[in-house]
Amino acid sequence: MGADPRELIAARLKASRRFAVTSHLRPDGDSLCTALALAGMGALLGKEVAIVNRDPTPVPFSSFPELAGVRVGQIRAADYDTVVLLECADVSRSGQEGLDGSFKINIDHHYSNTPYAEINWIDPEAPAVGEMVFELSRFLGVRPTPEIAESLYCAIFSDTGSFHFSNTTPRALAAATELARLGASPNRVAEKIYYNNRPEKILLLGRVLSSLVMTGGGAIAVITMHKRDTESLGLREVDTEDMTTLARSIQGVEMVMFFKEMGPETYRVSLRSKGSANAAKVAEHFGGGGHVHASGFTVYGPYERLIREVPATVEGLLREARRDPSDGRAG
Repeated sequence: MGADPRELIAARLKASRRFAVTSHLRPDGDSLCTALALAGMGALLGKEVAIVNRDPTPVPFSSFPELAGVRVGQIRAADYDTVVLLECADVSRSGQEGLDGSFKINIDHHYSNTPYAEINWIDPEAPAVGEMVFELSRFLGVRPTPEIAESLYCAIFSDTGSFHFSNTTPRALAAATELARLGASPNRVAEKIYYNNRPEKILLLGRVLSSLVMTGGGAIAVITMHKRDTESLGLREVDTEDMTTLARSIQGVEMVMFFKEMGPETYRVSLRSKGSANAAKVAEHFGGGGHVHASGFTVYGPYERLIREVPATVEGLLREARRDPSDGRAG
């Protein structure tokens, strides 16, 4: 049995003078808030820590004052002893270039991760990477401050869909409870994430939900967000998780497909599923990936063709999975 990666990571971070933390393209609440917590732990250890992501911080997290210090761009590898990559299946998933000679630490809770770093800690049973870093704090000998605890709580709260998704395990709830004891405010986190909408966002919600199309005998709900809608409402960025949550709440729906227009004939398709429907398997069919109940991929072509052909393919994949339940449907 090999060395415990938590011990190896703790030893490396303690030995480092400066380290950088980065996350995947289009960072989410789990990776952002975990990076913030890890930077806070580093500061308690007397380390210089920078959070550098290739992509900008999305809403609602872009309004969090504590995330204002996150830099957008490329990591200058020569400036750091160590680079920590959060939720990156490989280095390219971070969008960072020039890390070949860097000492890399890979922390992830996705089963699709390919160990590529000098130290790899991959735990598909973990509910969120935030929970993993909370675990790491004990190996670092750091007692999270209320601010660090709240960042980690926010990471878990966000990635479990406010404790609605299938990764809301006893492990997730135990960590959340302990983080609340350490000073995290569940009410404040919920207010910041869910109760901070602009009127334009609610108008967009109506337009997206009005695009609803049911297919697969009611098992698949398809919704779309066009750039013309966001642009006409003056919305450059928008959090869309509540839109998929509403579509997912429809009785009988196994999977939601959310088409988001990213550019000319380019659509990001977010998948949310429930029950035994495996969104990750579907996403992998199209070259994407993610969690069993939350994943995504990108498709290219005329919208009229994609909205017809892609759901039909997904319907076939779900039908095939029902015939062969052993094909990873439960994840």
